[in-house]
Amino acid sequence: MITMHKTLISIVGATAIGKTSLSIQIAQHFNCEIISSDSRQFFKEMTIGTAVPTQEELAAVNHHFIQNRSIFDNYNVGQFERDALEKIEQLFKVNDYVVMVGGSGLYVDAVLKGLDYFPDVNPEIRAELNNRIETEGILSLQNQLKKIDSDSYNTIEIQNPHRLIRALEICLGTDQTYSYFKNKPKAPRNFTSIKIGLTAEREVLYDRINKRVDIMIKDGLLDEAKNLYSNKNLNALQTVGYRELFRFIDGEIDLDFAISEIKKNTRRFAKRQGTWFRKDTDIKWFDYKTKPQEIIDFINSK
Repeated sequence: MITMHKTLISIVGATAIGKTSLSIQIAQHFNCEIISSDSRQFFKEMTIGTAVPTQEELAAVNHHFIQNRSIFDNYNVGQFERDALEKIEQLFKVNDYVVMVGGSGLYVDAVLKGLDYFPDVNPEIRAELNNRIETEGILSLQNQLKKIDSDSYNTIEIQNPHRLIRALEICLGTDQTYSYFKNKPKAPRNFTSIKIGLTAEREVLYDRINKRVDIMIKDGLLDEAKNLYSNKNLNALQTVGYRELFRFIDGEIDLDFAISEIKKNTRRFAKRQGTWFRKDTDIKWFDYKTKPQEIIDFINSK
């Protein structure tokens, strides 16, 4: 049984902000190991486009959940929550600290807070909703959700077809509203968590993103995308950096435009990350140039 003197140090922030470097220095200080909560770095076939830590970085500290899955695996946030908590419990048996690092907000929250529970529903309901959105359009489904679950209509991203269909299938498949299942009490975590966020001025962050994309291209991202192209419809590959290059391979756009689209879409992704994490008032924010020792001192003060 883990006790509350065990501490999970969670390091979050936008892509390209410097989370990997900081996590390694903190883990080395506490002589502990690292859990990755970056949902794109799980897949062993995707290396360059997901900014997986270098071999030197991986060798510096023992990492978990880095390239441990295949793009052909159906792996979701619920499975990650279970696997990560099991690994954390193992690691706490030999150390009072574990570092978790990643910018996938839902996956971070799954470990720190737990997920909302939704019962299984008949998959035919989702199939029918997918068919309706194709034939009737998204407005029809939005109006239906507004009628049967106004709370969810007013709180979820109703322009997002995936989230809209998810809410509706729960309503239709359970005879309860989607909002009924949201924010129920969750199993408490029997460890302490300290949340560290890295931040930078927008212009600085965008410049770091643009430079990272240039390095990825130089390092062979296009060849990586070509090797994955035959599987481009897999869920794992519906991600920035690959989608744009698949369009280039299909002849829809030229390479320079594809690269500019990767940069633009990565900047948009970083903005969404910022929006997600800023909602968490427990995060202690530090400028990305802050000396690691200052952050370590903060952790030790808690």
